[in-house]
Amino acid sequence: MKKVLLLFLIFFSIQAHSQILISLLLGDKLNQDGVEFGLEGGLNWTTISGLETQEYARKWNLGFYFDLRVKDQWSIYTGVLVKSNMGVQNLSDADLSALGVGKLIYDGKEISGEYDHKMSTFLVPVLMRYNFKNNIYVALGPQFGLAYKSWIEFNSDIDDKDIIIKDYNIDKIQKVDAGFSVATGYTMMNGTGWTLSAKYYYGLVDVYKDISGTKNSSFFINLGIPIGAGDPNKGKTDK
Repeated sequence: MKKVLLLFLIFFSIQAHSQILISLLLGDKLNQDGVEFGLEGGLNWTTISGLETQEYARKWNLGFYFDLRVKDQWSIYTGVLVKSNMGVQNLSDADLSALGVGKLIYDGKEISGEYDHKMSTFLVPVLMRYNFKNNIYVALGPQFGLAYKSWIEFNSDIDDKDIIIKDYNIDKIQKVDAGFSVATGYTMMNGTGWTLSAKYYYGLVDVYKDISGTKNSSFFINLGIPIGAGDPNKGKTDK
């Protein structure tokens, strides 16, 4: 099952960047009766449990979504966040030791700075969504992730010069992540316009292969923009 999920996410990762451009060009064609298609993006605050530091890192995200109406006020919300990141900010000395990362030394002295863990990840939610008549919705369901880059990043400012060093460690983490999300949101323009949403995700898979209890979690504040939906002429034919 894990291998099937990995292949599924790899397929999405290969197609994802081209899909953003296709979304902009053909979005109105993808919207049909019972299907809403659009772009989604915003901010997320992410951290990893089981570490000494619990400081949230702020990241941008961007992707596309499908809202598939099932019956009455029920729908399935899915898609791919193509540009998204997970991780944690300001790792402590104990965290670095647990991760097997040595602090930078120059000329016999430790260089002061901040160490962060960053992961570039494709995120695929599959949420069951209930749409209230006042255009507010709630949603719940699984979310899957595929990390394709991972690194410990050192940032420092010495003599008015920025120093950034990346130590890649994709071999030390679980590339496939899975967990549950809960979300709520509001759709403007009487349910046909942009959607402002808030979502919380908690992973069930250890981020690090050798450290148990390390789970991804993230808060998302996103804006969904339907492409071609809400057109008053959509679906009409000339008489």
